[in-house]
Amino acid sequence: MTPSQTPPQAPPATAPLTRRGLPVDRDLRILAVGSFANRFGAGAVLTTSALYFTRQVGFSATEVAVAMSVSAVVGIVVQVPAGHLGDTRGPRRVLTAFMAGSALFSAPPVLATSPWALALLLGVLAFFERGAGAVNQGVIAQLATGGRGVLFKAYLRAVTNTALGLGSVFGGAALVIDERWAYVSVFVLNALFTGFAAWNTTRLPDIAPHTRQAGEPRLAVLRDWPYVVITVITGLFSLHFFVMELGLALYVSARTAAPTVMVAVLLVINTTAVALFQVRLSRRADSVEAGARALVRGAWWIAGGFAVVALADRGTRWVAIVALVVGSLVHVVGEMIGSGGQWGLQMGLAPHERQGQYQGFAGLGFSVLAVVAPPLVTYFCVDLGETGWLVLAAFMVVIALVSVPAARWALRSRARYGITTHSG
Repeated sequence: MTPSQTPPQAPPATAPLTRRGLPVDRDLRILAVGSFANRFGAGAVLTTSALYFTRQVGFSATEVAVAMSVSAVVGIVVQVPAGHLGDTRGPRRVLTAFMAGSALFSAPPVLATSPWALALLLGVLAFFERGAGAVNQGVIAQLATGGRGVLFKAYLRAVTNTALGLGSVFGGAALVIDERWAYVSVFVLNALFTGFAAWNTTRLPDIAPHTRQAGEPRLAVLRDWPYVVITVITGLFSLHFFVMELGLALYVSARTAAPTVMVAVLLVINTTAVALFQVRLSRRADSVEAGARALVRGAWWIAGGFAVVALADRGTRWVAIVALVVGSLVHVVGEMIGSGGQWGLQMGLAPHERQGQYQGFAGLGFSVLAVVAPPLVTYFCVDLGETGWLVLAAFMVVIALVSVPAARWALRSRARYGITTHSG
């Protein structure tokens, strides 16, 4: 391994992660800048894309939904192979290639004139975007060493939330103008910012690829049953994101007296809280067992938030508003604590040299849930109302409690699966 291929040594765990809001470490600073640029463009597109395809192009809502489902399936399929490719071909080089592909295919969906063309273009874009995401998670795990992995992912979450919020303002301007050129400019903006993020990856160190040993399975993570179990647990724990992003919006409009503008207000509350406090509330989740304990603490807060939100359909407009705001504030505390727990489990059990493959697999939990969660969340939050919210609250606590013995078992089993370079 040449010096240029060796990532710089991590500073002591006691060293501050950031100074004046930016990472002290040069490589982590590069990752943060790239993430901000990438998610700023994405925030603009997320705000406008569905309305552009239905109102400007003329596709039905069902046709757009099917095209997006196709892209979601492509994303699920590509994650683990992409992460493995990054491990074996060099994470930085593969990340640059996937990011360049994302930049090239960010704008072409505006050219779609049929639902099948839209599905194809979104599918190709998902291939590059989700592939880049899987490889990027491996790069983060390899560069944010010395106990900084969870804290840096917490910092990145705050950065990306801020970027998404700012990007959505640009997208909102396109919605106000409501002209085809305004929508198209959003897609072009996303392509430009993604292109910058792709160039930005070339500034990262050239991390040496992992050489597969004789007899080592090509996709070893699929045979690592304890890690599979942990991925299922952290995936199911992610259900609360869909509850608060989709279920809450439907619940506010269908079952409460609160004005629908509260959906936007609650989103701002969540985004602001994450930007301000995510790093602080992730500090006690920097190992596998600590991550499991953080998952339990987070689950109790989330369950409390769900229980308060459930009261919003009992009273007047102001009772509903108070219940929604208080419940969302309680929930976001659990969201931030629980997110740190998820990262501690996913990163701490993975072998250092195969972080791309393992983090790509860890992301499957959320990706698969994104396909099946919407109807489940709608049933519990809207159809069942208060009872459904309480059932979901209990579910979150049970899943988190199961993670504690599962994490201990997974940690004890590392040597049995040939893993000796995990951080624990």
